[in-house]
Amino acid sequence: MRLALVCLGGAVGSGARFLLAEWLGKVAGTGFPWGTWAVNVIGCFAIEVVVLAGAHERLPSPAVLALTTGVLGGFTTYSAFNNQILALFRAGGHIGFVYLAATVVGCVLAGLAGLTIGQLLFSR
Repeated sequence: MRLALVCLGGAVGSGARFLLAEWLGKVAGTGFPWGTWAVNVIGCFAIEVVVLAGAHERLPSPAVLALTTGVLGGFTTYSAFNNQILALFRAGGHIGFVYLAATVVGCVLAGLAGLTIGQLLFSR
């Protein structure tokens, strides 16, 4: 049952990642990997909220598993991030460093925001 939850969640997360990345590529252009950046930042925020919801017994453990390992595991894209950053480095210029810094800072800030909001929502 746990494997099925992870697999179903992963399918949902992967589909959501694809749709968001496609949309952002059309809206913002392809000069910067906005889709990958966005899913990583959103994923860092969301995982903190979900984990805190579980810790405060607002979500049952099967839901936490399905959402973290499943949905967010399929949604976030660190392997794609790594591949894209190496491609940017190979292409030359400084955009690879900008992308690296924007992703790391954005994800840490989003994680802190998720932690703060999760504590506000679930620590009552």
